[in-house]
Amino acid sequence: MSFENIILEMDSAIAMISFNRPKALNALNNALLDELDLALDQVLANDEIRVLILTGTGDKAFVAGADISELTRMDMLAAKYFSRKGQNIFSKIEALPFPAIAAVNGFALGGGSEVALACDFIYASEKAIFGLPEMNLGLIPGFGGTQRLSRVVGKNRAKEMIFTGSNITAGKALEYGMVNQVCPHESLMDEVKETARRIATKGCVALRAAKEVIQGGLDCELETGCLIENDAFAITVASPDGKEGTSAFLEKRKPEFKGVLK
Repeated sequence: MSFENIILEMDSAIAMISFNRPKALNALNNALLDELDLALDQVLANDEIRVLILTGTGDKAFVAGADISELTRMDMLAAKYFSRKGQNIFSKIEALPFPAIAAVNGFALGGGSEVALACDFIYASEKAIFGLPEMNLGLIPGFGGTQRLSRVVGKNRAKEMIFTGSNITAGKALEYGMVNQVCPHESLMDEVKETARRIATKGCVALRAAKEVIQGGLDCELETGCLIENDAFAITVASPDGKEGTSAFLEKRKPEFKGVLK
């Protein structure tokens, strides 16, 4: 199907979703969220996909936040539904059985930072700006920002950013551990795609297992996390991809992973 507010591209093992409301700095409204949800379903239905890239069209914004013109018309029930919709879709990104990379090419404010934080990691243009400025509007983040930011940068830094409503540069986001890499603006997508291509050569069973083990172990004690890892390790060793990878190593050739996610 065709979309009006996003662009979906799937090329071999790599999918890319671009937020495409440049006149509104790619702000998130109900229509865009609905399309994003459908696009994620299409990506999930493609067994060849190993990596998803999220970015924004234009040179100014990744996502500049939620669409304020919609927020002003919402009553309490509509706001609750809008928030829950965004939370559910961003949780779907986080739960993808393969890595998701945010390529932040400009403003990532409010919902922009929140969708980037739902990805597995973030590469940012040197021009990128991050922040959760909802407090400046008498609001709080509503798409998971109060929860994911504190888990990434720590409770105190998250409180400072949210309470003050201040924005931070890409360099500061790198210092905080929010961003993995800051790239020259012109080469951002080249860097992201190169990393995506490297990931796409790996076995999908191992990618899924690693993602699930890392995320599943974050909210439990070390011993339980190691038990989760233990089970997943055994599955990967016994999987066809695991057998292929170890055999290829011994035979001094490149592995040909053929595992499927389903």
